[in-house]
Amino acid sequence: MGEGTRKGPRADDSGDRLRFELLGPLRALRDGAEVPLGPPKQRAVLAVLLLQEGRSISYDGLVDAVWGGAPPLHVRNLVQKYVSGLRRALGEAAELSWTGSGYLLTGVSVDDLRERRRLVDEAIAARDAGELRRASELIERAEELWRGDFAEGLRAPYLAAERLRWTEKRLTVLEARLAGEIELGRSFEYVHELVRLVAAHPLRERLVELLMLALYRTGRSSDALTAYEAARQRLAEALGADPGPPLRSLHARILRQDRDLLPLPPVPVS
Repeated sequence: MGEGTRKGPRADDSGDRLRFELLGPLRALRDGAEVPLGPPKQRAVLAVLLLQEGRSISYDGLVDAVWGGAPPLHVRNLVQKYVSGLRRALGEAAELSWTGSGYLLTGVSVDDLRERRRLVDEAIAARDAGELRRASELIERAEELWRGDFAEGLRAPYLAAERLRWTEKRLTVLEARLAGEIELGRSFEYVHELVRLVAAHPLRERLVELLMLALYRTGRSSDALTAYEAARQRLAEALGADPGPPLRSLHARILRQDRDLLPLPPVPVS
């Protein structure tokens, strides 16, 4: 490949360390200041390399990840140009090398992804321990790391697939946070957020389920039933399908005014 290898970050170079973020537009920060990373395709190459998390990626794999099945004729020159540009941009903060079988980026990580994983893991542990308020706080901190769509603005097949995957992961975590808030008796505060989320994701049944429960717990059982009917119609029109068992079960329980759906009364303080 004629790429060569240069020295990576030195052990005493902590002041040169870069913080990388992908929960929004890709950016690299040095002491809080954003580092220029070059044109969009060069940034896409960097995002793909970062997401390998210390694993090498072959030349063909990199080309397929960034350009897909129809790369430009001069793609080899472009790859070499972008790799050289990234080496200049990253300086001594990272090592981008050709291993003989692929490109390898070491000495860096995607910091906001790592922090998000840690917060979500701690939230799951707190929830399993019955610490619902702490779990909710941790998930909220994880949500605050998002600055936009995953790798926002970068066009590459690999990143498009990762964007979809992280959108799903984000929604799943958000649903868990909202479920915890409702369980904590905060249905009223989150009805409007759930209405907005259902409008943005109209076929996502878990969001409809949480909206119905929040409405029922705030004395709006008729609105909860209306939300179900609207969801049923959307699913029928879009997918030719009925709501799934959890949503149908909740609908039946609301119809019969199941008191077990209501929040437990607060424990009196002696």
